[in-house]
Amino acid sequence: MRIADIAPDSGIFGQNLLAVQHAAYAVEAKIIEDDRIPALHETLEELCAERLTWLGAFDGDRLVGAVAWSETALMVDIDRLIVDPGAHRRGIGGALVREVMARAGERRIVVSTGRANVPARTLYERFGFGGAEDVEVIPGLWITRYAYPA
Repeated sequence: MRIADIAPDSGIFGQNLLAVQHAAYAVEAKIIEDDRIPALHETLEELCAERLTWLGAFDGDRLVGAVAWSETALMVDIDRLIVDPGAHRRGIGGALVREVMARAGERRIVVSTGRANVPARTLYERFGFGGAEDVEVIPGLWITRYAYPA
């Protein structure tokens, strides 16, 4: 697996990134039993318009995962972590989180995931994220916010 900086575009790469994103969030929607996850319904135009820094994980030339974040001088906010469902349980999500943590340096890192998304929560907790706070973002849709260091 190779991790590299990427940038979404309106071409075939952007379409591949969007397909991985939709597939990854479809899995989360099943886990949390709610399909109102905004990134699940995002269009390619909306994805390209986001002001995020991206890393992609590649198996050969095939995109198998990605992470995107926004940042300030004091904080890194992981906006999304996606892994192709066909590549689950291969350490891709963990490798992407490690790379963001390395790039963050001493800055605080925050991330949110569906409250019922036990696999994602376990991943973040394994890396030392804590200070969990549950928030109802829209009626009936709960997320858990984490921070590192806790």
